[in-house]
Amino acid sequence: MDNFLPQFLQQLFNGLSLGAIYAMIAIGYTMVYGIIGMINFAHGEIYMIGAYVGLITLTALGVGGDIPVPLLIMSMIVIAAFVTGCYGYTVEKVAYRPLRNSPRLVSLISAIGMSIFLQNWVALGQGAKDVAVPNILPGAYHIEWGDFSLTLSYAKLLIIVVVFALMVALTLYIKNSKMGRASRACSQDMQMANLLGIDTNKVISFTFVLGAVLAAVGGVLIAIAIGKLNPFIGFIAGIKAFTAAVLGGIGSIPGAILGGVLLGIAETFAAAYISSEYKDIVAFGLLVLILLFRPSGLLGKPEVEKV
Repeated sequence: MDNFLPQFLQQLFNGLSLGAIYAMIAIGYTMVYGIIGMINFAHGEIYMIGAYVGLITLTALGVGGDIPVPLLIMSMIVIAAFVTGCYGYTVEKVAYRPLRNSPRLVSLISAIGMSIFLQNWVALGQGAKDVAVPNILPGAYHIEWGDFSLTLSYAKLLIIVVVFALMVALTLYIKNSKMGRASRACSQDMQMANLLGIDTNKVISFTFVLGAVLAAVGGVLIAIAIGKLNPFIGFIAGIKAFTAAVLGGIGSIPGAILGGVLLGIAETFAAAYISSEYKDIVAFGLLVLILLFRPSGLLGKPEVEKV
């Protein structure tokens, strides 16, 4: 019983770091759905590509050389964000724009096809086996007070700090910038925004690029924290992030953040106090309960049909 509080806080910290990654990916889902009403099921693969680009950047710059670790991590994030931003733009142009007025099932099949294509594209180029990521941020911050002991991994601390900073920046950007206001207008009424002179195609492309950039940051951070990659990590992470987006209320950015954090904490506590084999059951069971009692999600609003 004396160890309950330290263990509880340790798992809470681990859950927050995992939930922060889910939130970063979930924002991409919720932004795309909020504007064009489609689910970008290739988004998990964008996250995976961001992780691989970060690893390639790290390999090119060298590990343990003259480059300071903060600059090394920043370079990984910036280059991964640029490359995946290009991927996000291309995915929208190729797999979504031609099908925007088609039935939703058609765009869904297109997205799944793009997801499979990107998985195999990376597997052919980088191999299908697990790849080790050098540990460039070892160590942890230890808090000890009598029998109380808490270990805060530097890599997981970095995840929480970077994700929190990006969430604040994204909120301010969406609220105050011209493109942010245009995005909010498109999410409310695409046709009216078009009539008012907003370039809706530009807004949609921007949304895909922004979602891809956020997913890339999550991919780089999780690669640093876990130290292992393969071309199929995007599928599971994408499904979990989609679950987080639905849990919080798809179409709501605060909902995506809340859903990601809750899902990460639920998974971590399930693995710690029940069994790691049950963590997915608990996570998706939580989703089922939310959908049964609040189908629009925790922070989502029921759709109102415009007439």
